[in-house]
Amino acid sequence: MSASLYERPLTHGPIVRVRRTSADGVTPVRAVLEVDRRGGELRPDQTPGDPPPLMEVDGATDSDVLAKLLPFALEDAEVARLMRDRGLR
Repeated sequence: MSASLYERPLTHGPIVRVRRTSADGVTPVRAVLEVDRRGGELRPDQTPGDPPPLMEVDGATDSDVLAKLLPFALEDAEVARLMRDRGLR
């Protein structure tokens, strides 16, 4: 159901991702901006699942939601601010 629309590593290692959370063909399209700090493999104390979203938006298409979230995903400072504002630092 969920698909990565954009993904890049932050300068300090974790992955910032824009991920569609709505099913294919469903409108409005819903997507989240998230930071995955787990890296590639789960540690014994971690469980599979998605990290908490920093932002969530709706749009008519994948391109619409990506346009809304990409300005935040491209800047490390914006990601850090969103994490701080949500107490995820």
